[in-house]
Formats: sequence, C-alpha cells, structure tokens
Amino acid sequence: MTTRDGTLYLDLLKKVLTNVIYEDAPVPWWGDPDYDSVNRRMGLDCPTAAHTMVGMERLDNVQFCVERVLADGVPGDLIETGVWRGGVCILMRAILRAHGVHDRKVWVADSFQGVPVTDADSHPLDQEMALHKINSVLSIPAEEVRANFKRYELLDEQVEFLEGWFRDTLPGAPIDTLAVMRLDGDLYESTVDALTSLYPKLSPGGFVIIDDYNIAPCRKAVHEYRREHGIDDKIVPIDLSGVYWRKESPAVTPERP
Repeated sequence: MTTRDGTLYLDLLKKVLTNVIYEDAPVPWWGDPDYDSVNRRMGLDCPTAAHTMVGMERLDNVQFCVERVLADGVPGDLIETGVWRGGVCILMRAILRAHGVHDRKVWVADSFQGVPVTDADSHPLDQEMALHKINSVLSIPAEEVRANFKRYELLDEQVEFLEGWFRDTLPGAPIDTLAVMRLDGDLYESTVDALTSLYPKLSPGGFVIIDDYNIAPCRKAVHEYRREHGIDDKIVPIDLSGVYWRKESPAVTPERP
C-alpha cells in the first residue's frame, strides 16, 4: 500500500499532467477555444501545454488498474501504445515509484511520427478517419517525451521506449509478461496490431485499457479480436471515451474504481 504522502504525490501529479493547475487553453480548432474544466476532466479537449489529453477520469482508471495488479501480485510490466506527450506513461512510472516497486518496467510505445498515413490498402474505417491529416498535433518526437519524463525526474532504467510503427516494434518487443496494457492508437490497424502482439503476454488478472473505444475503427477492432479469441470478460466504461476489462482469472474479480 502507498503512504499518505504517496497518495498526495500521485493526486498532485495527475493535476499537473492534465494541467488543471494553470488551465492551458485547448488547440483552437479542437472544440471549444477556451479552457473548460469539465472538458479537461473528461478528456474532451486537446491541450496546448498539458502532457496528456486523456483527462482526469482516465488517469484515475490507470492508477486503479496499476495499483490493483500490484496489490494482487499480478506479474508483468506496464505498457501504453500511443503515448502523445507521455503523460500516462509518466503516471505509470510514478505509481511504481510511489509503491517502491523496482522490478517492473514501463514500456513507452509510439511511432513518434503521429498515426500512419492511410492508403488504398488500409482498413476502410481508417481511410474514412484519415487521422494523419492532424499529425501536426499528434506527432511528438521521442526526444520531447523523454524530456517530459526528466521534468518529473522519472526517466530511468525502468522506462523503455519502443520507437516505430506498432506492426514493426511490437511483435519482437523484448517483453515477457504484462500486467496492464493501455491502447491509444485510435485506428483499426493500430489496435489490432497491439492486441495481436501484446494480449497473449497479459497475465491472468491483468487489465486491458482501450482509450479510443468510442471511435468506430478502434471499437470494431476490439470486438473482432475478442470474438475471434473467445474473450467474454466484461467491458467496463471509464468515461465517454475509454473502457477496460480484466483478463479472466479464478483468483480475482473485476471491479470498477
């Protein structure tokens, strides 16, 4: 269990990562041009300065899932696929530090070039989304993400970067087991690539978090993968965007934070 000081540290960290402290304005063309506390908490805006756009509720969920696997002794590392400015992975590393955990790693997986450009061979739903058109916002260099970790004094040997497209980096990633996998790749193909390579490594009792479940390509990929592999673990909503489920284990029962 974390100490009271550890709890206060993580609570403050989440406020800093979402920048509810200084209330930076969102990207002007991404919805409301002015800061809105509800939008920021729900992850409905794209901040100009904050280190994550997922919002407070999804950060709370990350903390819940990581702390639950630590409490239950579920083996494995932590990973996020699609990290933007790195805020969620920074929180993951901070949770390990707050709990004095030294034998798990946080894997930071991203192209660091935005999302793939869709073409005639891409999934039709990915072609329709054409998210590569906003890569000017989505593309954050790996050097900038590393610098963000350093700002929190959390860049160390327990943080590993996987740089490149998921289809290239994830199949051969040197990861033995996972306890929490958080997917934030937006697209059908990115989601399938992550599930295919990582879900077999997820320990029983581990958590899958899907950030973009409300986006049609991602949701379709999730449902098709679950159907193909006979996964019927209950999908639990987090907020208007994200969901999660716990990999079936006879020793634990899924709970909502």
